[in-house]
Amino acid sequence: MTVVRGAGPAVRLGLRENAVQFSLLVVVNAFVGAMVGMERSILPLLAEQEFHLAARSAILSFIVVFGITKAVTNYLAGRFVDRIGRKQILVAGWVVAAPVPFILMWAPTWTWVLIANALLGMSQGFTWSTTVIMKIDLVGPERRGFAMGLNEFAGYIAVAGAALATGWIAAREGLRPEPFYLGVVFVAFGLGLSFFLVRDTASHVALESAQQSGPAGVPPRDVFWRTTLTDRNLSTISQAGLVNNLNDGMAWGLFPLFFAAAGMSLERVAALTAIYPATWGIVQLGTGALSDGIGRKWLIATGMWTQAIGIVVIIVSERFSGFAAGAALLGIGTAMVYPTLLAAIGDVAMPVWRASAVGVYRFWRDLGYALGAVVAGVAADVLGLAGAMWVVAGMTFTSGLVTALRMSETRVPNVRPARR
Repeated sequence: MTVVRGAGPAVRLGLRENAVQFSLLVVVNAFVGAMVGMERSILPLLAEQEFHLAARSAILSFIVVFGITKAVTNYLAGRFVDRIGRKQILVAGWVVAAPVPFILMWAPTWTWVLIANALLGMSQGFTWSTTVIMKIDLVGPERRGFAMGLNEFAGYIAVAGAALATGWIAAREGLRPEPFYLGVVFVAFGLGLSFFLVRDTASHVALESAQQSGPAGVPPRDVFWRTTLTDRNLSTISQAGLVNNLNDGMAWGLFPLFFAAAGMSLERVAALTAIYPATWGIVQLGTGALSDGIGRKWLIATGMWTQAIGIVVIIVSERFSGFAAGAALLGIGTAMVYPTLLAAIGDVAMPVWRASAVGVYRFWRDLGYALGAVVAGVAADVLGLAGAMWVVAGMTFTSGLVTALRMSETRVPNVRPARR
């Protein structure tokens, strides 16, 4: 293991070598995920019942706003973490999140809910992107998939837990304001840990860069086009990420309405809404590590196909057990895809421009939220809820085919840091 010593403590790459900071970032990312989870089971119902929105496209407008602002902020975070500092961006993201729960508690009109979701999207772009980048910095190349599995596990278990908790509170106390009290707690802990305990990882980037040969830097415009279009692997990863979050945006907006229309109680809607991210979060612990051993490509392609099957199972089911099975399948497929895509970005991009590549990838991936909400909302108004879900299932299956045909394997086995 190569180390760098200077005035401060020695800098090492590796999960075990950076266990304390890595674990701290896992906890921080759990609070990041919980901020999204507090909306997950109740906001579509809030739109219908309290703000009396009838059109599905209008109900899903909060996801469009969230997706666009998160996508843009992801890109900016990737561009500027090297200039401003990882920790500074992370703290800024929590500051932006601070007003969100208060606005959701007391919003007098749907426009205020949209403003809250714009702030939430900005916060998620800064905080989640930065925790991803910092974990990649810490672990180096050897266990990148496992590290991303842990990161996404924490985030999406928290999404599920917060969705279940706010749904449970809403069933007993009402849709507002009590469920959003949790958001105040999430912000307080996330901001406090980030400000007082998290350390920047720029020195780890310098160490990994010194161990690898390659171009010293790539202009931001080139990174954008490589990740978007010209590099077959990076651009295929970006399209898979976009479609993954497209179906997640559909699930976020339509599943609560679909389950409620099938006669499920609010508590059952909350439970079903939580099964998908909970399964996703837990299974990622295995799939992230699995991708380090067997490679990235086929986990991504097969995961997209599994997602499509899960959506179909939900469509054709009529009872809680069928809905739960479909949600679990969707979660398993997403777990196969989500950490593997991030690890593959880390495989391809050089350390000195990796943060920018992650930012571009997350720009396209989270733009999928907005696209998914638009596609699902318009399709639901024209074809009904089930028809919209069929459209998204077809798009998801096609994305898996694109990955299978266009992407090559990015994982180089037995990668170990150079020794001295």
